[in-house]
Amino acid sequence: VQLVESGGGLVQPGGSLRLSCAGSGFIFGMSDMSWYRQAPGKERELVARISSFGGSTNYADSVKGRFTISRDNVKNTVYLQMNSLKPEDTAVYYCNARLEYWGQGTQVTVSS
Repeated sequence: VQLVESGGGLVQPGGSLRLSCAGSGFIFGMSDMSWYRQAPGKERELVARISSFGGSTNYADSVKGRFTISRDNVKNTVYLQMNSLKPEDTAVYYCNARLEYWGQGTQVTVSS
C-alpha cells in the first residue's frame, strides 16, 4: 500500500493550497479517505473525510467553509483544497485510507 501526498508548501495568510494524495495497493474506490494534520506539540487531528464514492463528507469545525475534500476514483487520488489559510493551519498534513493506511505527510506552513 502506498499513499503519496504532494502540494504542501509555504503560503501567506489568506492564500490557498491544494493537497493531493495518490493511492495504490488497495481498492481505492471502495475506501473512505481522510486528511489529518499534526501541528508541533499537538495531537494528530482529523481535518476532513470523504466516503468511498464521494457522497458524504465531513469536516473539522475549524476548517468548515474554507477547506474542501474531493476525490477522483479514476485517478485514485484524493484532494484537499484549502482556502483562506490561517497561521493556525500550519501543520504536517497526512492522507489516510480506511483508517488503516497513512501517507508520509506534507508540510503546510502559513506565514507572512
